[in-house]
Amino acid sequence: MKILAFIFTTALGIFAQAQGLSKAEASKLAEEKWTTLREHLAQDRAAEMKERSITIDGKTMRFLEKKFGDAPEDGRPLFISMHGGGGAPAQVNDQQWQNQIRLYQPEGSLYIAPRAPTDTWNLWHEAHIDGLFDRLIANCVAIHQINPNKVYVMGYSAGGDGVYQIGPRMADRWAAAAMMAGHPNESKPDNLRNLPFALQVGGKDTAYQRNTVTADWAAQLDTLEKANLGSYQHFFHSYPECGHWMELKDAVAVPWMLKHTRNPWPKAITWLQDDATSSRFYWLAIDAKKAKAGQKIDARCDGQKISIETKDYDAITLRLSDELLDLDKEITVTWNGKKVFSGKVSRSAQAIETSLQERADRSSIATALLEVRLK
Repeated sequence: MKILAFIFTTALGIFAQAQGLSKAEASKLAEEKWTTLREHLAQDRAAEMKERSITIDGKTMRFLEKKFGDAPEDGRPLFISMHGGGGAPAQVNDQQWQNQIRLYQPEGSLYIAPRAPTDTWNLWHEAHIDGLFDRLIANCVAIHQINPNKVYVMGYSAGGDGVYQIGPRMADRWAAAAMMAGHPNESKPDNLRNLPFALQVGGKDTAYQRNTVTADWAAQLDTLEKANLGSYQHFFHSYPECGHWMELKDAVAVPWMLKHTRNPWPKAITWLQDDATSSRFYWLAIDAKKAKAGQKIDARCDGQKISIETKDYDAITLRLSDELLDLDKEITVTWNGKKVFSGKVSRSAQAIETSLQERADRSSIATALLEVRLK
């Protein structure tokens, strides 16, 4: 009976692959694949979480953690809170790290203060941070039952610099972000279309013109929000009586962030490549080898129609799901106004596996993939 059951299951799998998975089959397979991966991660990464130290490609990020209150029914939120310091001796950054774990107390949440792997001035926006944070989030989801749609990033001073950078770069991972007393440097807000973003600064924080550049960034978000109703949510507050230290008045960002939940499948996306490039953003993917700083894509899904606007790529992969549109119906894709695809796209096990290999994130699993090219 077991052999027959195995043969039947295998045959069914081959048939499903040839014909395309149904919505129910794809959902079931995605859940099975995710459960297997989550169990593997919980075992494989238990030691590094116990040691509170993650190493990737020679860069090690230690972290401190605290839990506050009881976990909500839908899983604990996760806050990643970046310390200040920057281009300073290690002991200075260590002191800032130890202080960061004491600053905020998000109710019902897991609060983590990581120690930057380096002591450089740009300690939180070097390219290795993305991979370390992605691994930390996956570990917390697997081991601490974190809600993947309630992951928040925040930071003070040099940590605020990091929020300006890592917030937009990893916007498809966060539910909301909060920048405290930082400087944006060359970062831009384009990718924040679907990421609520808080900015706070002391009115007397004149070093590096933090007070004025923060106001300028808030004004950019004002303009973007007015031009894109329902997008680019944000709040800005300057405390006129405060210098660089805002006396924890900035803690108002914590309950504000908790009001927001990530949508892994937004209907509109703006993706601007930073100098630390990426190959996947929400339901778009590109060839990592061809990614360059400054490349930009605007994409929108309206019913069964997807429109792409970009002159920076010749091929884009659409990561599709019934969360975005109905895969049982035909879809149409236009690129700079030109039709590049019309028809049905089959759900597949390969799409699910590829999605999970790229990122251990149940909520953003693509069940179908479609490469489109500008002809």
